[in-house]
Amino acid sequence: MERNSKHIENKTFDEERTLYNQKNTQIESCHFGGKSDGESALKECRNCEVVNCSFSSRYPLWHAKRFRLINSKLDTQTRAPIWYSNEGHIENCIVNGVKCLRACKNINLSNCKINSEEFGWKCKNISILNSNINSKYFLFETENAIIEKLNLTGKYSFQYTKDLQINNSELDTKDAFWHSKNIKVTNSTIKGEYLGWYSENLTLENCRIIGTQPLCYCKKLKLVNCTMENTDLSFEYSEVEAQINGHIESIKNPKSGRITANSIGKIIKENSIVKIQCKIETKQHITQ
Repeated sequence: MERNSKHIENKTFDEERTLYNQKNTQIESCHFGGKSDGESALKECRNCEVVNCSFSSRYPLWHAKRFRLINSKLDTQTRAPIWYSNEGHIENCIVNGVKCLRACKNINLSNCKINSEEFGWKCKNISILNSNINSKYFLFETENAIIEKLNLTGKYSFQYTKDLQINNSELDTKDAFWHSKNIKVTNSTIKGEYLGWYSENLTLENCRIIGTQPLCYCKKLKLVNCTMENTDLSFEYSEVEAQINGHIESIKNPKSGRITANSIGKIIKENSIVKIQCKIETKQHITQ
């Protein structure tokens, strides 16, 4: 923000586009919402810092650029709050509005609590740090994201994503990483059914993997020093290099590569539609 910025404090705004195209402004302890039910309060704002504010109206930060949203609350009436925005910093916020963050670029999010269906769709260059998020289709078609210390719950997360790095996180999400490309997850727990189907170049390192039928139809799949729990019917038709510490319940028709584990409950090779060339090794007896 520039030195000679304006300061707006302790106001209530409920009109349409009430602070449209606001520039170089600090907006503090204000409320956006009321009888007039106006939309798009801060649309097209530039170099604005929004601190300790509350929002209860639709579309407040569309087409914003170089904005900071700090210590603020967005309630369930704040639908689709941040779309088409660039160079944003969101910190210590509570977000309960659906469809938050869409088609945005260069957004840093930290220390937030978010409950927002369809969060983070079609974004680029996103960072998420130390946050709790509940969402369906989390980060759908998003590219170039760095995620650290995320606690995620939901369904259908990371579908069609590209070029993501995820570290030290807890991911409880069904159907994660479907059709994703160039993803690396380290030191994390991934819990949920049908993990990673149709992914390409997915790497899981030092991860705990929990749930039925994981990692099928994958290309260039790599697992390093991982554990697997309740993972039956794993790796069907996948190109896989996997080093597993501990037990795998069952493996079904892996296409190619190598899988090593301490033990495997069952290896299923039947009714395959492709030639199976994967090498499977264990330290203990294999039950066919």
